Amino acid sequence: MKPILQFALVTLLLAAIAGCAHRSPQSRDSRGLYGNSIVIKGSDTMVLLAQWWAENYMKSHPHLVIQVNGGGSGTGIAALLNGTTDICQSSRPIKEPERAAFRTKYQRDVVEIKVALDAIGVYVNEANPARELSAPQIRDIYMGKITDWREVGGAQGPIILYSRENNSGTYEFFKEHVLGNADFAPRTQTLSGNAAVVNAVSQDRNGVGYSGIAFAKGVKALAIKKDEASAAVAPDFARVADGSYPISRFLYWYLPNDPGGEVKRLVDWVTSEEGQALVKEVGYFPLRAPGMMAGDDR
Repeated sequence: MKPILQFALVTLLLAAIAGCAHRSPQSRDSRGLYGNSIVIKGSDTMVLLAQWWAENYMKSHPHLVIQVNGGGSGTGIAALLNGTTDICQSSRPIKEPERAAFRTKYQRDVVEIKVALDAIGVYVNEANPARELSAPQIRDIYMGKITDWREVGGAQGPIILYSRENNSGTYEFFKEHVLGNADFAPRTQTLSGNAAVVNAVSQDRNGVGYSGIAFAKGVKALAIKKDEASAAVAPDFARVADGSYPISRFLYWYLPNDPGGEVKRLVDWVTSEEGQALVKEVGYFPLRAPGMMAGDDR
């Protein structure tokens, strides 16, 4: 993987470019662009990935500027509805009410494109002796039913909960697929990004948090059991690819219409062998990983 400094430099470069005027998807030119730029907004989980794609794509397309902004999946979907982005990045599938709102406003559906696979890692401090948890244990921890690490194989001490904020697609996916849509314990500390969650856990011996797997630095990713009778599975490439890691998902691009011109060329490149090779460099998993079935979903 390239040093994080490179990503930061790309961020500064992109941030220096003037923002685009607000307009509806119908008002864009036939290429679906704001002039010579493509605007990508949404998922914080996907920001590093989009920046890496953008940096590499612009090297061979110097006439084009790709602007990448985070803010969360919900922010990206709102921008798609408001006509202020060419591409929305989302770490969760778009919801039916969001689709319906777009259809009502523009008399057509959004275009959904799967661009990568991800595992949501559940992290503890490197000094924590715990090595695995079951999905029911994680649910009980985040609902406040299990409050001490000794109950789940760790050293005695209170479990300190870290979570993403509620406009995050990772938060919504975790709440739906791990908590069964139950509420998080009131004492859960919400943070504004994946990196913030991981950083908090790295400095808190009793902390636990979750994020996209590419952010796992300075923390220990636990192996996860689907239930108490299952074997624990690590969030590695092979186990995500074959679907045995319990908390995995697709990452999505949503477009306001069928892509054309530069947007189509970018989409085709991102989903090509070259673009998918960069997915693995950043720390995510390419779509055509061994064991992936066409139409498989998470």
